[in-house]
Amino acid sequence: MTATTSRLALGATLACAIGAMATTPVQAQEMEKCFGVSPAGQNDCAAGPGTTCAGTSTVDYQGNAWTLVPAGTCLSMELPAAEDGSARAASLEPLSRDIPA
Repeated sequence: MTATTSRLALGATLACAIGAMATTPVQAQEMEKCFGVSPAGQNDCAAGPGTTCAGTSTVDYQGNAWTLVPAGTCLSMELPAAEDGSARAASLEPLSRDIPA
């Protein structure tokens, strides 16, 4: 096999691989809002009272602050206990806990 033939074969293989990737649809992962899971300053936009937009929550795990997570994972997220030792849970709806005064 000559160097030119090898280059042509390599080029054809590469072109086929790139073409296959271009025609394969990429499935976008569905996301959902998960409330009460954001550390302070790491919430996504429109968190509610006490925040104005992304990154503005001032309390860890603020109940009305949300973060986008892969669909179906919110309710199974493990969170640290509150300072008083009570358990925290994530929610698909805003919570009234840990809201800044």
